[in-house]
Amino acid sequence: MAESDWDTVTVLRKKGPSAAQAKSKQAILAAQRRGEDVETSKKWAAGQNKQHFITKNTAKLDRETEELHHDRVPLEVGKVIQQGRQSKGMTQKDLATKINEKPQVIADYESGRAIPNNQVMGKIERAIGLKLRGKDIGKTLETGPKGK
Repeated sequence: MAESDWDTVTVLRKKGPSAAQAKSKQAILAAQRRGEDVETSKKWAAGQNKQHFITKNTAKLDRETEELHHDRVPLEVGKVIQQGRQSKGMTQKDLATKINEKPQVIADYESGRAIPNNQVMGKIERAIGLKLRGKDIGKTLETGPKGK
């Protein structure tokens, strides 16, 4: 075999600055001294995790005053739901199926953990036949003709 006809070419050149070096204060000042156009802009909170930054609003929420709590279903209403459901011979799952809700919703209402929803309360009232809202909680629900 004959020797290769390829010539070896060696190129010697200096590498340019890396991205971090090009952004350094020294590199910017050197470019300005050389008379090059330099544009700098500071980004607010760039590259920092600022999600744990405390503002006035988060401090207010941390203090948790009475006005920041959601209203919960009173325990009295939960007991009425439980008694009405048991008097009809239904389990929590049966009642949930009847009103098209999840069984956990019924469990939350009975334990007083749920945030009251008028639609759900109305469905439960009609299913067990007892009033859950207003002054006379626990009284039988009057089923009269609906006015349309």
